[in-house]
Amino acid sequence: MTTPSNRQADQTAPLPSETIQAFAEGLRGELIQPHDARYDEARRVYNAMHDRCPALIVRAADVADVMTSVAFARQHELPLAVRGGGHSVPGFGTCDDGLVLDLGRMRGIRVEPEARRVHAEGGCTWADLNHATAAFDLATTGGIVSTTGIAGLTLGGGLGYLARRCGLACDNLLSADVVTAEGRLLTCSEERHPELFWALRGGGGNFGVVTSFEYRLHEVSDIFGGPTFYPLEGDVLRRYQELIAEAPEALGAILGITLGPPLPFLPERWHGQPVAVVLTCWSGPASEDETIRERLEGLGPVLGQLVQRMPYPAINTLFDELLPAGLHHYWKGCFTRQLTDEAIAVHLDHGSRIPCLQTATLLFPIDGACRRVAPEATAFAYRDANFATALGPSWPDPADSERNLAWGRDYYQALRPHSEAGGYVNFMSGDDQPRVRDNYRQNYDRLARIKARFDPTNLFRLNQNIEPLP
Repeated sequence: MTTPSNRQADQTAPLPSETIQAFAEGLRGELIQPHDARYDEARRVYNAMHDRCPALIVRAADVADVMTSVAFARQHELPLAVRGGGHSVPGFGTCDDGLVLDLGRMRGIRVEPEARRVHAEGGCTWADLNHATAAFDLATTGGIVSTTGIAGLTLGGGLGYLARRCGLACDNLLSADVVTAEGRLLTCSEERHPELFWALRGGGGNFGVVTSFEYRLHEVSDIFGGPTFYPLEGDVLRRYQELIAEAPEALGAILGITLGPPLPFLPERWHGQPVAVVLTCWSGPASEDETIRERLEGLGPVLGQLVQRMPYPAINTLFDELLPAGLHHYWKGCFTRQLTDEAIAVHLDHGSRIPCLQTATLLFPIDGACRRVAPEATAFAYRDANFATALGPSWPDPADSERNLAWGRDYYQALRPHSEAGGYVNFMSGDDQPRVRDNYRQNYDRLARIKARFDPTNLFRLNQNIEPLP
């Protein structure tokens, strides 16, 4: 692989310096080029597998910068990568020899507590949004790693701890400000540009740059949550499936298969050993906390548990130290209607051979409030699945890449006979482009028509790409 230093030495600007200078003068934010001292820091993304060298990086200060940058990329036919939180595992937030539009400086938030709404700019992370809304004992469905950007997660659908009670993140989206491929700013909602609004709710970054999101908020203050660890046994997985089928919607419970982390409440003999874990977020009344604990203890022998009352934002930070920026990641995703005995056998087999401590397989329930939205009501098509499965190989040492990649690919192939054709786009890797139609199934053709209307030249193609319908 070409080293960054060689790439920078060999790389020449694709445009005349006068053109680039004029572009820079039209920005309020920063324009960073390969010869700048801050270039290496600016080009770095969350997933260390993607060591790319853009020709230009714009750290946008405002919507005007976004409009100018989109128009510039279109005019000069530059690859355009849009970066919100920078967590894109396939590396869609960066590119070689193109323009990276970084929204990381655009993190303004305004909460309307009486209306139970929040407006958040496209560079916000879930830590930013949760902090702002928690001051009013309000929240909306977000991710499970606080450093994840709100934009990518919401545009892909948006699974999280509150999904069973509140729906997906995209179900709580009330409006969005979008810069289209023409460089125009549109505000879309159910009433204004409804087709574009429909496509944004699960269609990914295919349709423009969302500079602001307006969400519906729900009453959520302290929650009862944390991890409970069990032996990796089939009965634990079966009882977890039974728990989800009968549990109140206020119980968010994500199943994980991982290696026991070196935590003080988990006996040392289980450190580094294959285990199952249920990550709990009970947002119901505190009077039922112990009932929830009893249900968790009924899933199997408890190896260790730290489930307690905490502010809602805290539950979204549990993985932050385990998954810092700079690891290598390769994810695969699939939707599952049922955890059959055959599927459980696959999970036990591959779970017993997890190659790295940072790796986890996660099963997110898709029921409750998620099911009360029709499969055609948003671009997110798999409302009839029971679980979204995320296979998440993550490792620190690039020398271990071959072993981790092989484990993830073999695991995915073994699950395919027991899964739906498509998967959750936020769990897809860069080699999953052939699956895009399956990911959207009955909604794909409508998305392709909307793509043709708002992005006929496919400027926004660095994503799980929906090609414009001819």
